[in-house]
Amino acid sequence: MSDDFDPQPQAPDAPGDDMCCGSGCEPCVWDLYNAAVQEYRLQLAAWQLREAARQAPATPDN
Repeated sequence: MSDDFDPQPQAPDAPGDDMCCGSGCEPCVWDLYNAAVQEYRLQLAAWQLREAARQAPATPDN
């Protein structure tokens, strides 16, 4: 495995209570936030798999 820089993804910041105007905008800031959270979860799962592979002990070839 490579030792390339691969930081853990960071969760998106939730919008403040004053960010939503409550008028039913499409998309609402909460819609955008929820989409960002879904993308973050996918990125985090992929990162966790890469991290587990990096942490796994190397096995010698038989």
